[in-house]
Amino acid sequence: MSTTARTVLFHETGGPDVFTVEETVLPAPGPDEVLVRVEALGLNRAEAMLRTGTYFYQPTLPGSRNGYEAAGEVTAAGSEVTAFAPGDAVLSAANFHLSTHGVYGDHVLLPQSALVPRPAGVDAVTAAAVWLTYTTAYGALVERGRLTAGHRVLITGASSGVGTAAIQVARRAGAVPIATTRTEAKRQALLDLGAEHVIVTGREEVAEETRRLTGGRGADIVLDAIGGPHLRELGAAAAEDALLISYGWLSDRPAELPLQWPLTVHGYSNLVLTGTPEGRDRALHYLASGLADGTLRPVIGEVFDGLDRMADAHRLMESNTHTGKIVVRV
Repeated sequence: MSTTARTVLFHETGGPDVFTVEETVLPAPGPDEVLVRVEALGLNRAEAMLRTGTYFYQPTLPGSRNGYEAAGEVTAAGSEVTAFAPGDAVLSAANFHLSTHGVYGDHVLLPQSALVPRPAGVDAVTAAAVWLTYTTAYGALVERGRLTAGHRVLITGASSGVGTAAIQVARRAGAVPIATTRTEAKRQALLDLGAEHVIVTGREEVAEETRRLTGGRGADIVLDAIGGPHLRELGAAAAEDALLISYGWLSDRPAELPLQWPLTVHGYSNLVLTGTPEGRDRALHYLASGLADGTLRPVIGEVFDGLDRMADAHRLMESNTHTGKIVVRV
């Protein structure tokens, strides 16, 4: 039986006002599909970039979907689905094409490979704020970066969802997180979250401050969301034979290769983790254990109520005045 859903779509690229909320008809789940009633949505910078046409792929227009992260409950499952059943609390795994399977809606139809169980005892708003940010931080720092106790980790854009998660992932490993932010107003919040040091980029020079804070050595791992010419400066902040992990490209300018060699520059895609059942399982165990013992505590900047507030939520995201994750409660 088909389901009528309220879905956020956009028919042209542009600002937040291109979003519309429309009724769509979802067919009954196919053999490998699951129908989910969405309770809350977590926003990500990639979704703003898709909306404006600046993501690494273009939206399929007209009628593009959007959205990576949803927390909800299974209401129906296809005949070949073995991992989930009606009533199960789930999260979307953010391992799909946004235009095709974007989760901005009150019901979504997803392949079972695009879902993971929601950690026990976690409410929908909190759950919507955890998967993509923490799996990105975990996958980049722990699995790719081989993060260990004592590592000095420089985290750029640290007030973002991934940035705040990375501070906690570093702390959990016994590493020393050094956070960057563009404004003094966010310094104390980042220190309270667990950053050992905070560099305000509008008034302090990143490479110089990082070397001062590390006794001249530099950062063992650099986790960067910005890219562009900024990469050259980050190379100067890195220790000899360090690892610079680039997981985003918020700058629309060409990247400049750092010349502080030996230095490994790694372009990280979270699909190397969430794209396989084994990777999703490792990430889920890490996330569930961290939420249970309190070492992972998602920072939620603001919660908007209703799909009709999606444009407002995107405006806040683009203002860069928030710290942590923006959530839309459905």
